[in-house]
Amino acid sequence: MSSKLVTIVAGVGAGTGASVARKFAKTYPVVLLARNPENFESLAKEINSSGGKALGISTDISDSSSVKKAIETIKKEFGDDVGASAAIFNASGGFLRKSFLELPEDVFTTSMNVSATGGFLFSQATLPLLLKGVEQKSEHPPSLIFTGATASVKSNARMASFAPGKWALRALSQSLAREFGPQGIHVSHAIIDGVIDIPRTRELLKDLGPEAKLSADGIANDYWWLHTQPRTNFTWEIDLRPAVEKW
Repeated sequence: MSSKLVTIVAGVGAGTGASVARKFAKTYPVVLLARNPENFESLAKEINSSGGKALGISTDISDSSSVKKAIETIKKEFGDDVGASAAIFNASGGFLRKSFLELPEDVFTTSMNVSATGGFLFSQATLPLLLKGVEQKSEHPPSLIFTGATASVKSNARMASFAPGKWALRALSQSLAREFGPQGIHVSHAIIDGVIDIPRTRELLKDLGPEAKLSADGIANDYWWLHTQPRTNFTWEIDLRPAVEKW
């Protein structure tokens, strides 16, 4: 396990965030960011008890001071010279499927604050650490990976609270890929096109069988594949969906 490089995961919950953390924790110490400590406490305990290293930090990803404090905590724990092997932005918020005329302003604002502003703040905070990863000659190109959604590229009816933030995040990722790719950082955007199989979605799509939902562990494997791509073969965007998903 690398001691000079850490993986930072923002938006840790029961699905993609947890699976990505477990996957990357096999190689790197992982830092788990979530506003609610309940979202990372059991996962951090699991990783630490199984021989890995995990640090959970309560962080509001849409608040600049909170994000800065998280980076300060990381440096306090791992040293001022710590670099990042990967930074994964898996946070999202403000999803409410309602008619636009019934949509509360605060729901829309939350979505933009988490997806767009949060993605901006997370990127500005972690890119210096990723650049240190380049300097420290990370085995794999330091990676900045964004979790997108169907709404990143297709805004359906009753998705006005969610899609604008996801579109903004995708645009941000493309700009960063073009700026920092030549500097050795692999920036990627993953469109998750379908329902992820997590406890709260257990009853959804049951009539279509177990393969109707995306596997969180499968997504984590694909993020690891992105992370391990050589500089000669950077992928900016991938889209993942179950075979039965209509698209």
